[in-house]
Amino acid sequence: MIDFRVQSDKWPHVLTIAALVLAASAVSPGAAMAQAVSNQPEVKASETETVFVTGSRAPLRSVTASAVPVDVFNADNIQSSGAVAGELGQALASVAPSFGFLRQSNSGSSDHVRAGQLRGLNPDQLLVLVNGKRRHTSAIVNSETKIGRGTAAVDFNTIPIGAVARIEVLRDGAGALYGSDAIAGVINVILQDAPTNFNISLTHGLHVTDVEPISKSLQDGQTTHLDASFGFEAFGGFFLAGIDTRVREPTNRAGFDLVPFFVPQTAANLATAGARNYAEGDPKSQDVNLWYNSESKLFGLDVYGFGTVGSRQTQGATFFRYPDGTDNVRAIYPNGFRPISTGDNLDISTTGGLRHKVWGWQVDASLTNGMNRFEYGVKNSLNASLGSASPRSFNSGKFEFSQITGNLDASRRFSLANSKRLVDVAVGGEIRSERFRSRRGDEASFAAGPFDGAIGAQGAPGLTPADEAKLTRDVFSLYGSVSTAVTAQWFVDAALRFEDYSDFGAAATGKLASRFDVSDAFSIRGSVSNSIRAPGLQQIGFSDTTINFGQNRTLVSTRTLPVTNPVARALGAKPLEAETSTNYSIGAVWIPSRQTSITFDAFQIDIADRITLSDRFFGDSIAAFIGTQPGGAGVGSVRFFTNAVDTQTRGADIVVRHTRPLYGGNLNLELAATWAETQIEGFTPTPAALRAFDPSFRLVGVEEVNTIESAAPKSKIVATTTWKNEKWRVLARLSHFGEASRVFNFGGGFEPSQTYGAETQLDVEAEVHVSRGVSVAFGASNLTDAYPDLSSDLINFFGNLPYDILSPVGINGRYVYGTVKLKF
Repeated sequence: MIDFRVQSDKWPHVLTIAALVLAASAVSPGAAMAQAVSNQPEVKASETETVFVTGSRAPLRSVTASAVPVDVFNADNIQSSGAVAGELGQALASVAPSFGFLRQSNSGSSDHVRAGQLRGLNPDQLLVLVNGKRRHTSAIVNSETKIGRGTAAVDFNTIPIGAVARIEVLRDGAGALYGSDAIAGVINVILQDAPTNFNISLTHGLHVTDVEPISKSLQDGQTTHLDASFGFEAFGGFFLAGIDTRVREPTNRAGFDLVPFFVPQTAANLATAGARNYAEGDPKSQDVNLWYNSESKLFGLDVYGFGTVGSRQTQGATFFRYPDGTDNVRAIYPNGFRPISTGDNLDISTTGGLRHKVWGWQVDASLTNGMNRFEYGVKNSLNASLGSASPRSFNSGKFEFSQITGNLDASRRFSLANSKRLVDVAVGGEIRSERFRSRRGDEASFAAGPFDGAIGAQGAPGLTPADEAKLTRDVFSLYGSVSTAVTAQWFVDAALRFEDYSDFGAAATGKLASRFDVSDAFSIRGSVSNSIRAPGLQQIGFSDTTINFGQNRTLVSTRTLPVTNPVARALGAKPLEAETSTNYSIGAVWIPSRQTSITFDAFQIDIADRITLSDRFFGDSIAAFIGTQPGGAGVGSVRFFTNAVDTQTRGADIVVRHTRPLYGGNLNLELAATWAETQIEGFTPTPAALRAFDPSFRLVGVEEVNTIESAAPKSKIVATTTWKNEKWRVLARLSHFGEASRVFNFGGGFEPSQTYGAETQLDVEAEVHVSRGVSVAFGASNLTDAYPDLSSDLINFFGNLPYDILSPVGINGRYVYGTVKLKF
């Protein structure tokens, strides 16, 4: 990475971009190139085809005619996914094998904001676009989740499922095309743009399941999801808008409490044995999401705008506090208590832009403003050090992230002189301004009171004044790409991008993709590229305090520290650097008939200086050291972010599609499978400052190695059968997930682990059109009521948490639902 910094005003950058467009447009039609309007040669398309825009700056191409692997899921695919509560992230995980979206429990802020991952990599190594424009991430760092720990991810569930026309999943590195974060690939959400008057969809569902650990049948998680939209044509274009609301009750798969041995064995504590004191499952949530998408003609310009506004209130689960413990005040909770974490999430994104043809160039100028605010709190709680005067509810802190992105893009098609060959040229630039801020919680949420009790709000200790952060960053980038068919059979797509960060210097990335048509029915394709990902401002400035496992399964207070914190520096923390990656892919496309297509793609992703959380460092010596530092009272362990590992991810994807007429309708069959395995290729040595506290300390311990290498299933297979005619639509989907492993570090070499076996889930749905504009659907997600393996006695926390949330089948069991759709 070249370390030179351009600290200048943004307007010269804009002028530079404009100059590039004007210079490119000066190419004379009579010189080396001439403007052309016909498309590039493409191979024979099958009847299963659809076109997409992601993955190349060239004009629309079909899935099987692409030089890079792209999956396209239309509105029918997404809306018939059987996604619990109509969540977009869950819907995409149901239909896209390469995408994962685990449900969390007892995981701090991750109970409130869920993260998705592509090809088994981190959520922040995936770039998300909406209508081709960069989407902002959440303000909160998922510090307690297993998958995606230490990342700030895009909140897919703030995008209403009913707003989606299609989703394009680029399974290839794309940093040179779209900029930072596109290491694992790109997901582009395309919004509805076809006005259809009024649409209303009402879904109600619940879990009907048998829970083995308590030998009971339960019905819970009742969910009502309303999606409504309207649209009309206006000013030579369209306007669409909609609302998406959902109310979901919590689920609970906790077992019977055996009472941990480290809890005082008093009569009051032992009296809680055999009860379901804990909660393991989905949080209670209420969501309201609004969206709009519009385009019109104004003064000869194409004017467009789109956006989303989302609000979510959630109540998550935390661990039970026993009656006789330092974390309780018997005068307040004589029988103990279980704090309820609360999340108030506000997410807003708006984009406005202009498109116009200038001197033969199609020019697109846009401005996107995105922000996320997350307020974290807890109720049914207390600060034991304040005694009986302690409040019962707390505001534990606020996190805010904003991102303003300006884009200027221009594209044009030329033909080579004295040739019928076409060249697509695109140039452009982007200016991005990012802001992150964290604010302290209520004083009572972190105060060290006069009594001999645990310090801070139980369940969600508040941010202290020392935890507050305010960070900014500006990013400027220029790109150019060229696509052409070198011969009638050989297509080449090349891109180059320059990015300059106000805090991390400058870097150049490039990509070369190619496709060769061996015959009308068979093609080979491949690509090589490099990408970068600067540390998120959230990772640089994030700090919080949580409860975590310590010595021999005891619970300790854990601080996550920014690398600038004096305690982190004293333990050897260094300033974060940008991740760099190199991506390789090679694949083949076979279209044996117009009804059948088969694609196969293998890939390798090498990532250097990968950002991860360090191990949790605990023990008597380090606890004593932390206690002498500001805000360290009562803290038993610490961790911080670090560029500690280099990784290599290898895998392969195969997609088979077939369609044919059957019994007066159309039968669509699809088999999609993915395999991805990540291995750590190198570790940064453990700092001497850490080894001085304990020679056994490792900068990246077994828990983080487990998170990176084996916590996510390495394989996923999705087989989908859909038959429909004018009246009926019937769907069956079988999903098979590979095994996953969990490893804990309980200190002293006590590192219990368990591998959870592969699981299979069956989803079904049937829809009938009752009359014109009225349809009714019934379905079940996880029809066979599959659950992951039960956790061992060393991992289930004394019987309370019998299931691990690692398995993609989740821990909630069967979900049944019914939907009524109206169009008028």
